[in-house]
Amino acid sequence: MTAISSLQSIHKKGIFGDHHKQNQKDLTQISEIKNLNIINIVKYKKSRVELENIDIDGLKISKENSKVSSNTKTRILWIGPDSWLVISKNENILGILNKSCGDKNFAITDISHSRSIIQIKGACSKEILKKGCPLNFYNFDKDNCAGSVFHGINIVVDLIDNNPDTFNILTLRSFGESFYHHVTDAALEFGYIGV
Repeated sequence: MTAISSLQSIHKKGIFGDHHKQNQKDLTQISEIKNLNIINIVKYKKSRVELENIDIDGLKISKENSKVSSNTKTRILWIGPDSWLVISKNENILGILNKSCGDKNFAITDISHSRSIIQIKGACSKEILKKGCPLNFYNFDKDNCAGSVFHGINIVVDLIDNNPDTFNILTLRSFGESFYHHVTDAALEFGYIGV
């Protein structure tokens, strides 16, 4: 089955906004991240499995609020008590989760096709996000995540890197287009590159 992106017909490549007299390499980049596996895992209340004993693609599950475990292919985001999002380039991640976690201890749900992911990368990323999101982005550090809203749209914010600031923002597919328009509108003041 071929996945069709929710932003396929609206994401534009090029330079936009107030980019005059700015070095192009310093402009914020906005892109859509595609072809990732997104799996929601939730530990059952009756489960007796210890999280320390679970290995997912070489990673341990974080029990700490808003923390992310990551390697080059997979990120595990803490999104609530006993609830995580596993975001991976690994094509076999669902099989790995079924083997590592098991359906007796966890609810494992593939939500890959129900989400849109927009990446915002550059020095002005936090300023762009502050225009529509109430989170204090200056307390964010690499491998932090949080659920919030952006102009009333539910999002999950994942700080991939802080040199330069690189955020992956997840939203429901049905809000992808509206969210994209809000983000790109907020970025016009600083100038941005659609990648």
